[in-house]
Amino acid sequence: MPANPKYLSSNWQRFAKITAGFLGGYFVAISFHLAISFIFNHVNVIITSSFSGFILWSVLMIIAFLAKNGWKIWAIYLVITALFSCIVYVGKIYNPIIF
Repeated sequence: MPANPKYLSSNWQRFAKITAGFLGGYFVAISFHLAISFIFNHVNVIITSSFSGFILWSVLMIIAFLAKNGWKIWAIYLVITALFSCIVYVGKIYNPIIF
């Protein structure tokens, strides 16, 4: 028995969810770890991010596919990425990382 069409999403929604899951989730995960590296010891954060970044990325990917509207998820992910990028910018000014 085929699926009921009212439960299927359009091609654009499917595209938005897939790209938000892959790209948007990756942007949020990386910007989150960059923001944390200006707060805590950057060496420890970079080492830990290889594991926690993948876990965060996969969780954000699942959240993108569970959402009803893919464009709203894109907007949320872009706002979160911009927030973390602002934290990185302020962190570079007040607490620069010196090697």
